[in-house]
Amino acid sequence: MKDSIHQRHIRVAISYFAMAALLGVLLRFYPIFSFGFNYRYMVHAHSHIALLGWVYVALTTLIHYCFVEKGTSDKKYTRIFWFTQVSLVGMLLTFPFQGYALFSIFFSTLFLIMSYVFFHYFSRNSDPKFRHGNSLRCIKAALWYMVISSLGPWALGIIMGTLGAQSIWYRLAIYFYLHFQYNGWMLLALIGLFLFAMERRDMVIPKKSFMWFFWILNAGVVLTFFLSTLWIEPSPLLYVLAGIGAIAQGCGLVLLWAMAKNDIKVLPLSKLQALLMKTAVFLVFIKIALQLLTALPYFARIATMYLDLTIGYLHMTFLGMISIGLFFLVDYFGLFVISKKAYQWYFWGFLVTEILIFYKGFAAWVQWPIFNGYMEILALVSLSILCGLLLLMDLNRNRT
Repeated sequence: MKDSIHQRHIRVAISYFAMAALLGVLLRFYPIFSFGFNYRYMVHAHSHIALLGWVYVALTTLIHYCFVEKGTSDKKYTRIFWFTQVSLVGMLLTFPFQGYALFSIFFSTLFLIMSYVFFHYFSRNSDPKFRHGNSLRCIKAALWYMVISSLGPWALGIIMGTLGAQSIWYRLAIYFYLHFQYNGWMLLALIGLFLFAMERRDMVIPKKSFMWFFWILNAGVVLTFFLSTLWIEPSPLLYVLAGIGAIAQGCGLVLLWAMAKNDIKVLPLSKLQALLMKTAVFLVFIKIALQLLTALPYFARIATMYLDLTIGYLHMTFLGMISIGLFFLVDYFGLFVISKKAYQWYFWGFLVTEILIFYKGFAAWVQWPIFNGYMEILALVSLSILCGLLLLMDLNRNRT
């Protein structure tokens, strides 16, 4: 019998994803209908609810479900979960109306504190039988990256009070946070959960081989932060370090795939689960290829000059690699059903919006015109993502 607590919490996470998608649709229609809201404030709400409501809640729920001994500390976990929801709902109700201001900063700070509480809770309560597993090592590293990433938001307050929001350090603090979120916390957590699925079937990567992968990948995670500094056209050394980081991250992930691909064949996957996993893996390697490309000075400048290329990359990472990876995991562990029809709505919306966003950035680069009706088509296609998520929620509404 499935754990109903974790099922409910995953449904909460998907609800945040749907809310973030709704905010995204409103942002897409903003240039068409000139809504009365503040566009920048709504972007803050959209991004916070997507990253912290959907991805954070889904990952921490999965981590608790897999690695914490059942029944040992459910009350503590439940309190942490609901205090976290207070912070998320607070952000949802404040960011659209005031941006970064007193109340939104209060709820953002509360969220950071609750993420530290979860980190401490997990460190004390992870099941001892997983202590020497490769999967738990990845999860612990992921949680450390989550904590490290939070230095960015803490630094923002100091920077705004001293150097101002126009300082390059303001943007660097944001990029520091984002980098260690998606390249560290989220990526390592997904890998750790995938390795847990393998270990549960008694498929274990030899320790020596795993450690090669682990340290190469972590070197890549740290060094690829310098990709986020190339917009300031720094010294050649940082380009070299960024390039080494991109190569190391790519080598680490290739090594993992080479070690795991034969065992994956014997995982009890449905056709849809296999498709979800292969799609997430494919997008990981697209991401790595783009990182390698932007380590070159010319392409680093292009990515900086044309914002749509950066937006397309971030959406590919969050809506593609991370979200589809999470779809695979919640379905595989039986916490949430991903239906083929709903996923098709989601995926085609994701794919077409990616093509359109990258097209706009590429067109600006090579000075092509943007075709008539571009904004209307992009807005309408964005509805497909929301429809897919609403279908998923409806399918799982009555599950127990």
